[in-house]
Amino acid sequence: MTWVQWVLGILTVAVAVVAVVMVWRTTASMIATIRLGQPDPSRTGPFGPRFATMLKEVLLHTRMMKWSHVGVFHWLVMVGFGGLILALVEAFVEVWNPRFHLPIIGEWGPYSLWVEILGVGTIVGIIPLIVYRQVKNPKRLGRASRFYGSNMGRAYFVEIVVFLEGLGILVVRGAKEALGVFDVPTWSAPVSKALGAILPASPALISVFAAIKVLSAMVWLIVIAAKPTMGVAWHRFTAFFNIYFKREDDGRKALGNVKPMTSGGKALDLEEADPDTDVFGVGRVEDFSWKGLLDFTTCTECGRCQSQCPAWNTEKPLSPKLLVNALRDHAYAKAPYLLAGGSTDMAGDEVGITGEDAEARLAAIPESARKEAERPLIGGEDVLGVIDPDILWSCTTCGACVEQCPVDIEHVDHIVDMRRYQVMIETEFPSELSGLFKNLENKGNPWGSNQKDRLAWAAELPFEVPVFDGELSPDTEYVYWVGCAGAFDDNAKKTTKATAELLHRAGVDYVVLGTEETCTGDPARRAGNEFLFQMMAQQTAEMLNAVFEGREPGTRKIVTTCPHCLNSLSREYPQLDGHYEVIHHTQLLNKLVRTGKLVPVADPDSATRVTYHDPCYLGRHNEVYEEPRELVSAVGTLTEMPRHADRSMCCGAGGARMWMEERIGQRINVTRTEEAVDTLSSASSDGAGTIAVGCPFCRTMIGDGLTAKQAAGVGENVQVQDVAQMLLASVQRGDAQTPSETTEGDVEQTTETPLTESTTTEPDTASATTEPAAERSEVTTEKNDEALAASAKDAPAETEDGPAKDALITDSPTPGTEAKPAQDPITGKPETNGHVGSESQAKPDSK
Repeated sequence: MTWVQWVLGILTVAVAVVAVVMVWRTTASMIATIRLGQPDPSRTGPFGPRFATMLKEVLLHTRMMKWSHVGVFHWLVMVGFGGLILALVEAFVEVWNPRFHLPIIGEWGPYSLWVEILGVGTIVGIIPLIVYRQVKNPKRLGRASRFYGSNMGRAYFVEIVVFLEGLGILVVRGAKEALGVFDVPTWSAPVSKALGAILPASPALISVFAAIKVLSAMVWLIVIAAKPTMGVAWHRFTAFFNIYFKREDDGRKALGNVKPMTSGGKALDLEEADPDTDVFGVGRVEDFSWKGLLDFTTCTECGRCQSQCPAWNTEKPLSPKLLVNALRDHAYAKAPYLLAGGSTDMAGDEVGITGEDAEARLAAIPESARKEAERPLIGGEDVLGVIDPDILWSCTTCGACVEQCPVDIEHVDHIVDMRRYQVMIETEFPSELSGLFKNLENKGNPWGSNQKDRLAWAAELPFEVPVFDGELSPDTEYVYWVGCAGAFDDNAKKTTKATAELLHRAGVDYVVLGTEETCTGDPARRAGNEFLFQMMAQQTAEMLNAVFEGREPGTRKIVTTCPHCLNSLSREYPQLDGHYEVIHHTQLLNKLVRTGKLVPVADPDSATRVTYHDPCYLGRHNEVYEEPRELVSAVGTLTEMPRHADRSMCCGAGGARMWMEERIGQRINVTRTEEAVDTLSSASSDGAGTIAVGCPFCRTMIGDGLTAKQAAGVGENVQVQDVAQMLLASVQRGDAQTPSETTEGDVEQTTETPLTESTTTEPDTASATTEPAAERSEVTTEKNDEALAASAKDAPAETEDGPAKDALITDSPTPGTEAKPAQDPITGKPETNGHVGSESQAKPDSK
């Protein structure tokens, strides 16, 4: 061996020893810090499904591939990082012996090809990622960059090391080829062989290249060992565990239901809980579960969550990434105090380190850790709070962050847990929520309306709405859960009536619960008032269990127009022994259209487009995307917004934000409405069109946004309608084209209110029918099919994107005709959009 090999060999070994020792100590400290969190036994099994989910998400990069142009390159880097471990071991020896190769497989063609592919793949993967980070550099883009707030220096360091590791493989192999000691087939190392043709034959060169490869890896380990909060590096190790321990053992995202409130790893019984000993939500960083602390440790600072967050995109202080990073930094800064046994009570007095030697034990703790322990978790700058209240209450719980996170961080659960503590222990929350909580507790609905008015909407229909009378008939297939908005909000009632009319026409056996209904408690839980939620949910679950008494699972069916009700009833009520089969009205209506029980007829004269806004609690939280779109495509021409489906932007109403004012930045609903209006403007020459929604909250928020835009002279030919309203107008169009020819003998009077035959000709005007739904369906289906065929003759052929582009429904005037106000398809009265100050504005009485 030469002196070069001796020097480099000793250096690499020494650095490696330091790196291994530091990483071992840091890993032990990180594990100890994570274990400071509350127990959570629900994360430990079953092994099979969890392990399969982890393998699928890691090896197939299922979450990363949501952004395929970045995901592919990241996959190459990940595979290179893990697959080149043996090459690193080989490089250790090559520093000392340039002619060394691994026994048995070292010169085996397939293994050589594997290493060659990984080396090239690592370089091919990391270069575009480096370029992408520069294209999205926050110094130029500011808040618009998803890397805003990320530690760019740490990211650059990691990227340089990855590049050197990939390059190191190739140049070491190339140098060995130049020396003539790389005896592998050319097909297994084409790039290395090419490099060998231009490199000089030198044993020292091999040792130098191998040493650089080894040292870059060891320096990387030393740096991350010194920085346990360096998520951009540590996620390479912790992501496997974070994915394995995700909330749902079947692999589902942590969306839909909020995790139950627990203390000490057990579900908290609020009636018997003791605030002095039990944990109510999260008031200190150690109140998070150990999985929460693992979440914070694993954050890669990639900013995907931040780029999708509606609050961040409207100039509010909430960034899911920065919130998680702040909690991570606080946890690790406070950890020495907590690991020494430090703890404070609710008043802030030290109760963990006590006794005669308390002062000495406290003095042994680093001062920075003691100061960090004094910081409140939630508080403004005046008290050095870790999380500002405006950050906490800006969240709409839309789930965009959880949907996009490649390592399964559960942002929404953490935010709700912090809200729980603020509401139930600190009683610190936005003043508007006081009215919400009062109305829910006293009136059973957020609006504070009288319970006796829950069926007022039904009186406006020309047929009798079946109401539950104490016993569910065996023929009744669905309980129609109207919801508070559907019963009390003026615009939402249009959806309720349209849905009831469609179910009636299709002959669906259903009942409504009327005054038996109360709020499911969704806004209370998202606002952090877990006590109020459980009180309301237990009452509702008991009522529904009584309604469905005697029915087997699979026959306890509920249909609702409110995604928030759907989510609570189907995802959260099982926690309270309420098990039902809940579907959204668009799912049922789409089924009725597919089976021919409802026959929509598009307006061939209309040139207006439709764009569909995905409700967060229907889309991301419950993954219902296709059925509403199929309905829209059946009655109109769908034009997608840039942000749609799982990337749809929130309307701003979720997370109890429906009842809170937006005082910071732009209004989320206005921003979303602008996107919808711009989409329609680009799809039609006059900018006319319909914004289709499937949620009463979205209906109000988008309606308010449209009112604001129209006041500024934008979107004057645009309207907002629920999908059910659009479908009803389309079905009624078939009535107008093929009037019923039934005789008196064909009609059986089934309602208390006499019904008259519809003479409706306008697509946006309601028709009153004279026949029972089942008989009417038989009489008119054939004629509606003929009308569809006739209208299809003049329509362009179906394209790859869906139905013919001129098949659409709108209440806007046809170009060249006099504009008419949009009408309610049930009552025929002029339709108005809900807006601030209007009678239909969905805010509690207190506002």
